[in-house]
Amino acid sequence: MLARCWWLLLVVLAPACTEPATAQRHDPAPPLQREFRAAWVATVANIDWPSRRGISTAQARQELDAIVTRASELRLNALVFQVRPAADAMYRSALEPWSEWLTGQQGKGPAGGWDPLKHIVDACHRRGIELHAWFNPFRCGHPSGKSKPARNHVRRTMPRACVKFGSYFWLDPGDPQARDWSMRVILDVVKRYDVDGIHLDDYFYPYPQKGAKFDDSRSFDAYRRAGGKLGKDAWRRENIDGFVQALYENVHREKPWVQVGISPFGIARPGQPPGIKAGIDQYADLYADVPHWLRQGWLDYLAPQLYWPIDQKPQSFPVLLRYWHRQNSRYRHVWPGINPGRCLQQKPPCRPTELTDQIRLIRDHDATHGHVHFSFKSLRTDAPNVGGALKGNLYRELAVAPATPWLGSAAPQAPSARLERHGSGVRVRWQPSPAVRFVVIQVLDAIGWHTARILGDDVGRCELPAGFRAVAISALSRTGTQSAVVPLR
Repeated sequence: MLARCWWLLLVVLAPACTEPATAQRHDPAPPLQREFRAAWVATVANIDWPSRRGISTAQARQELDAIVTRASELRLNALVFQVRPAADAMYRSALEPWSEWLTGQQGKGPAGGWDPLKHIVDACHRRGIELHAWFNPFRCGHPSGKSKPARNHVRRTMPRACVKFGSYFWLDPGDPQARDWSMRVILDVVKRYDVDGIHLDDYFYPYPQKGAKFDDSRSFDAYRRAGGKLGKDAWRRENIDGFVQALYENVHREKPWVQVGISPFGIARPGQPPGIKAGIDQYADLYADVPHWLRQGWLDYLAPQLYWPIDQKPQSFPVLLRYWHRQNSRYRHVWPGINPGRCLQQKPPCRPTELTDQIRLIRDHDATHGHVHFSFKSLRTDAPNVGGALKGNLYRELAVAPATPWLGSAAPQAPSARLERHGSGVRVRWQPSPAVRFVVIQVLDAIGWHTARILGDDVGRCELPAGFRAVAISALSRTGTQSAVVPLR
């Protein structure tokens, strides 16, 4: 409805016309606005989807479609969908069991052979939205889990590689079998699904729990017997470093255009930078040396979880934002995670305009712009300081995600397209190309040029109402490189 109202406004403002004028009479279409606008869709414990475990397949599908529709209404251009909450699957897998947070019982699949990951990939791409598959690499048991492990779950197939830690179960990152298994699971998705990115969260070694000890003595003793010389802390970091590096290389060996992104805890270490305080030490507790990964170029984007308000000085949002940009010597993308849910609480130190102010701070940095919202449920409201601020101001104009030229910079061929007039409207039709991910249509009205549509290349057509002065079309490669812009007459 909002999109249709926008078009009606253009019709009122623009001079009456039945066809666009020739391109030579107008300035060319301007460069596309670039910004990564994403949200996490968490499935563990039914945070964002599905609404509860065990709902019907029809309802689960409807809820997933509603997420994609809402993302399109807000003018997001990416969703980060959790496909592996705890060594289980939100997709059809021959390796790991169906997730209980989908069907209510681990190992039980949805009716009719429905595949949620395939469904959301296709739905997103039709609407010009990227889909990144989000994996928890080592968690294999969550306290909200009620179902017994299925026969093909790692806690039954490789119990020696699993460690109980407080109320969780964990695949031991020090066990080569565990690392190899998680790698195999992730690469299986890369091979079989047309995802735009592979995304890891912040769970490497587990967050500390009072009274709990992570017992990896078996794998550490095996390492030392094989001649390993590192102490346990350095060995743990080496396990995670090696996994991250291998993941980056293996994903790109399989599909060079698929991005690898990581969303770590937002503070590298207490006191880095000076004045920053944290209850945990990511380097010493989670064994994640994130600045090292950035310096080595083992990721295409980093989404540090900067969930704190601007005015919360011990965890200052702008101070931490500057810190992460300073670590980015390889000029990869830094797209911080932000927390619109906290903005809804409207409690100090959160400002009434917190979300707007944070996004403006991100945009002020001389870098490729972008951010990721945690989580999607916070974006379901049109509250003026969240959904209303996005639709009415921050995301007023459509944007495409920044390109990743280090993964491929060749421009795709410009679309072969034409205009077809019918009644009071106009249809744009183009021929799909295998080298293209999205097609972008820009229009000129009385106010200026606008990005009117971003659609999947295989959609092949879209409708435009009369009332514009010119139309231009271009294509985007899988790495975001734009083709030549073609004016349409």
